[in-house]
Amino acid sequence: MQIDQIDTFLDLIETRSFNRTAERMGLTQSTVSGRLVALEQALGARLFTRSRAGTQLTTEGLKFEPHARLLRQEWTMARRAVMASGTAALTLRIGVQNDLAPAHLGALVADFRALLPQAALYIEPDYSTQMCADLVTGALDFALMFTPKPQPDLYFDTLAEIPYHLISTEADTLAAISAETYVCANFSPAFEAAHRQLLPHLTAAPLSVGQSSAVALLLERIGGSGYVMESQARAMVAQGGYQMVTDAPVIRQPVYAAMHLRNRTAATHKRLIQAARRRLQTPGAR
Repeated sequence: MQIDQIDTFLDLIETRSFNRTAERMGLTQSTVSGRLVALEQALGARLFTRSRAGTQLTTEGLKFEPHARLLRQEWTMARRAVMASGTAALTLRIGVQNDLAPAHLGALVADFRALLPQAALYIEPDYSTQMCADLVTGALDFALMFTPKPQPDLYFDTLAEIPYHLISTEADTLAAISAETYVCANFSPAFEAAHRQLLPHLTAAPLSVGQSSAVALLLERIGGSGYVMESQARAMVAQGGYQMVTDAPVIRQPVYAAMHLRNRTAATHKRLIQAARRRLQTPGAR
C-alpha cells in the first residue's frame, strides 16, 4: 500500500468520478484506476462500485474511509517528524486567516513563542478553505480562521468576534455614502450575509474585495468608503483624511480555532487556543 493510493481513494470519495479525480490530481484515468485496483488488492476488498449512476462507496469502502484519513495524516506527520528542525523539540505549523495577519500576526506569534519556547513555528497566512484542507491532511497543526468547513476530521472552537467599522473619505453619515464609490468588503460568507442584511443598498456596489488591507489600500488610492478592521479604522482616522461613519452598523466577524479532531484534547493545542482567545479578545491588541 502506498500513500498515493490513499490520496487517490480519498479524492474519489469527494468527486465520485474517475475522470474528475484524474483531472484534479493531474493523472490519466488509467493511473487512477490502477491505483484503486492496487489498493483493493492490498486490502482484499472492493471499495467502489461503478455504474451509470456514478461511483459509489461499498460497505467496505465506507469502513475503510476513516482509517484512510488517519493513514494520510499519520504519513504527513511522520514525514515532518524526520525533517530537520534545529534544536527544537517539536515543529508546529500554524495557519492564520489572511485578514488577521496585518493587525494580529506579530502579537500572536510572540504569544505562541512565549508559550512554547521549545517549539519551531511555521506560520502561514491563508484562506479558510485551504487551511481546512491542510488540517485534514496534516500539513497544518492549528489554524485561526473565519469560515469553518465542517468535516468529520476537524474540530472548531469559537475564539472571538472581530469588529469592523465603516470609514470614508467623503462622508460621516450612512445616508451620504455613495454606492458608486463604495468598496464592498467580502471577508467571509458570514460577513457577507451580515452586510447584505444590514446594508442591502450597498451590497451591489461595483467594487468588492476580500481583505481589510485591500479595502484600506483602495481608499488610500481612489477614496470612497468601506469596512475595515476596528484597529485599522481607528489608525486611519487618527492619521487624517478619513472619517468614521458613526451611524453605520458595526459588523462582527467570528474567529475560530481549528485543528484535527484527534488534537482537540492535546495540552499544546489547548494552550494555543487559550493564548489566541486572550489576544483576540483584547481591545486594540496587536
